[in-house]
Amino acid sequence: MTKHIFIVGSKGIPAKYGGFETFVDQLTERKKNNEIQYHVACLSDRKSEYIHNGARCFEVKVPRIGSARAVLYDVLSLRECIRYIKKNKLYNSTVYILACRIGPFFYVFKRKLSKMGVQVLVNPDGHEWKRGKWNALIKRYWKLSERLMVKHADLLVCDSKGIEQYIQQDYASYKPNTIFIAYGADITKSTLEDCDEKLINWIERFQVWPNEYYLIIGRFVPENNYELMITEFMKSSSNKDLIIITGVETNPFYQELLEKTNFTQDKRIKFVGTVYDQQLLKKIRELAYGYLHGHEVGGTNPSLLEALASTKLNLLYDVVFNREVGEDGAVYFTKEQGSLAKLIDTADQYSHTMISQLEQAAKHRITMAYAWESIVDKYERIFIDEELSEFEREQHRNWKQSRTVSMNEHHV
Repeated sequence: MTKHIFIVGSKGIPAKYGGFETFVDQLTERKKNNEIQYHVACLSDRKSEYIHNGARCFEVKVPRIGSARAVLYDVLSLRECIRYIKKNKLYNSTVYILACRIGPFFYVFKRKLSKMGVQVLVNPDGHEWKRGKWNALIKRYWKLSERLMVKHADLLVCDSKGIEQYIQQDYASYKPNTIFIAYGADITKSTLEDCDEKLINWIERFQVWPNEYYLIIGRFVPENNYELMITEFMKSSSNKDLIIITGVETNPFYQELLEKTNFTQDKRIKFVGTVYDQQLLKKIRELAYGYLHGHEVGGTNPSLLEALASTKLNLLYDVVFNREVGEDGAVYFTKEQGSLAKLIDTADQYSHTMISQLEQAAKHRITMAYAWESIVDKYERIFIDEELSEFEREQHRNWKQSRTVSMNEHHV
């Protein structure tokens, strides 16, 4: 019997950007089990349907109403899922909601779906309520929304062990049913050669030379610690450039950052805009001397996985989410003044052997824990109600026990 999986919360596929969009693209493209049929909600200004990767993609028309558009999008998507399931009597279904945006409305939909025999899974994503771009009122909404979705979900699929631990501790009274399935990473090398015209044009345009730059890639938001990384890089003695790939157009944070750091006076620091060509972006990662990752709002960040899979040397902000992913394949800095500047100066002097060891450890970590093939396999077993292997369950139990002991020791 076909198992119908309805995915709500990504902007849709084919993926143009974003972690959830890439996840859904990979999940549908790499599908192995022919018993599964995916139905993917896609944010749009119109209403239509099309097939991509064998998935039925249904566009949901949502008015442009600012930050509330994402909430309305999820609500309208769920309404459409219920309508379609009823119309086609697809009661052997699962709805998988990505992120906790609709908590105040969730129970109404959950009750309807439960009466239809439909299971509801939720990916709690990261700490959305901590993001610096939100005012106090919106942060309170996000926290409330998260709490209500955790309370009523049949299963919470966490793509970070740190997020799973947080859910289990902060919402213990709800006895949440959780499981950890990581986000995936593409572990293949770029298809571009060193002499490719795209790469040469990019290098010449920005006067960037292979192995002579540190790299930052990520959304241009305060919680990704751009101010910290730029300020510390300016303090360093490095002769290398700092290449920043991000969109800053009409972003008020850019002007604020410029006023605080005066980074335009440092010729090493180069904002180079966005790069949408994924093979070029991967090649830029491969040719970097090192990658700086300042994200502090968990959980698992796709750009970190991509960096560990491609870049030789990775310098990560020391929070539980980043250590969980990087382990001994990276080096770490804190917010303490001088921490990153000192690490950059030290990293500049690393031997080829040291860098090679870190690179091999990082790639091994990604291959063993974050390969898309393995991630998709685990999701499919969840969707068709198959248990994970006893070995995987045992690994999961051992991790929980070790984290509990560690937390207890920390509080003693």
